[in-house]
Amino acid sequence: MAGTVNKVILIGHTGDDVKMKHFEGGGCIGRFPLATNEEYVNRTTGERVSNTEWHNCVVRNKAAEVCEKYLRKGDKVYIEGRIKNRQWTGEDGQQRYTTEIQVQEFTFLTPKNENSNTGPQQQATQQQSNTQRYQAPVVPPEGSDEEVDDLPF
Repeated sequence: MAGTVNKVILIGHTGDDVKMKHFEGGGCIGRFPLATNEEYVNRTTGERVSNTEWHNCVVRNKAAEVCEKYLRKGDKVYIEGRIKNRQWTGEDGQQRYTTEIQVQEFTFLTPKNENSNTGPQQQATQQQSNTQRYQAPVVPPEGSDEEVDDLPF
């Protein structure tokens, strides 16, 4: 065991539709923003405070195609992945930095056919039956000599 863990679990709402980029070799990358909210009551003033944190999510290949097809702005989604920091030089010569969530697994939490005529009990059952879970294939990082091993130990 390496002794370190890089794992992120988020549940939030998408801020936009998935933006796709296709490559010559047939691969593709999908990107979308995800908003998570934190609410608390300020102890000194007693007022309710709400903070929104935005996350840049990246999905690859087949997982990206699934997200592009089914995920829309405002949908609620569960995401598991890892944090990846990138840096590059912009057109103006400035160093740019970004932190992304490399999505490895996701579950759509927004029901496909939300119907306002159904009662709360039916909506809960409908939500459970419409939830879709997808696990992206594990691919070793570029330049890595590690073998992908699906053994649990």
